[in-house]
Amino acid sequence: MTTNKKDYYDVLGLSRNASAEDVKRAFRKLAFEHHPDRNRSADAEQKFKEINEAYEVLRDEQKRAAYDRFGHAGLNGADGFANGDAFSGFGGFGDIFDAFFGGARGRQARRGGPQRGDDLAMRMQLPFADAVLGVEKDIKVSRNELCQSCKGSGAEPGTQPEACSTCNGTGEIRRSQQSIFGQYVNISACGRCHGEGKVITNPCSECHGAGRIRRELSVRVTVPPGVDTGNRIRLGGEGEAGANGGPPGDLYIELDVAPSAVFEREGRHLFHRVPINIAQAALGAEIVIPTLEGDEPFHIPAGVQSGQSFKIKGRGVVDPKNQRARGDLFVVASVHVPDQLTDEQRQLLEQLAATLPAPPENGSGGEREGTGFMDWIKNTFR
Repeated sequence: MTTNKKDYYDVLGLSRNASAEDVKRAFRKLAFEHHPDRNRSADAEQKFKEINEAYEVLRDEQKRAAYDRFGHAGLNGADGFANGDAFSGFGGFGDIFDAFFGGARGRQARRGGPQRGDDLAMRMQLPFADAVLGVEKDIKVSRNELCQSCKGSGAEPGTQPEACSTCNGTGEIRRSQQSIFGQYVNISACGRCHGEGKVITNPCSECHGAGRIRRELSVRVTVPPGVDTGNRIRLGGEGEAGANGGPPGDLYIELDVAPSAVFEREGRHLFHRVPINIAQAALGAEIVIPTLEGDEPFHIPAGVQSGQSFKIKGRGVVDPKNQRARGDLFVVASVHVPDQLTDEQRQLLEQLAATLPAPPENGSGGEREGTGFMDWIKNTFR
């Protein structure tokens, strides 16, 4: 006799060499996911039965051995399964859902009771200056707001929702089935009231019974100084409106900071590259550099090397979590060597080169054999 039953290992997503702990872990995960009290899809009840039946067989060493050898036929036609017994490995059916959902009483108490609104998330793009200095911005948020006409009840003002006659206001439908292993009790959400325990016979004309209305509104966001890409700002109570008098959710804003054309940023530290010519590098110079507070004069000392940096302590970015902590600003010299010279410039450099020693080798202070400054000038600008 053939059977259309699914393979029990496939039902639980397991290989045939899965351990007892693997079986228990897979069952726990799938039972939570497909239990009709939590999953209201049309096939949730059927999937939950399949998961429970597969676990009942694979958790028992003798039944699993028979199934591995002979398939479903090896179970002697034992098509039924005991719902309560299948959960005994976890301390009982109630214990699992007590830990995960707050217990049967908690589930029943929450039906029709206050429910917290969903959280919302969005991205905000910030210019570099706004991120490091801080800013206040108004953003547009589309969210479900409490219907002011019915105050969130969903019923036309002056009327009230009625107790569901199908489930007698409990929000649950219980069905008992007898199997060879005992009685199986299935508890599912009432299809008429969708587990709420009440029905709206006269819906609100404003929100059509939803109790909430979609609106776009402006929300002010205070961005603290020092934020960077990937940082998140939480605005409590600015998410979706709650149901049945429940509190609203929160709004999370993830920041995306544009790069700066002036500074490079590494955490709290800023780096500014200053292009200088070879004369400024050799003789020193007075220049102007940008800072977060504005342009400021800066002295380039004589003999600066390309890539050499100068630290200006405490002029970097503040820590958004500790406004008294601030990074440093590093001024990095970038010596620019011209790629074209006039005849006069070339002659002057050649005269200078004749009076200078060869550059040190690898910064060691020794002269590079056979290559003086004159050779470098000729090779660079020929």
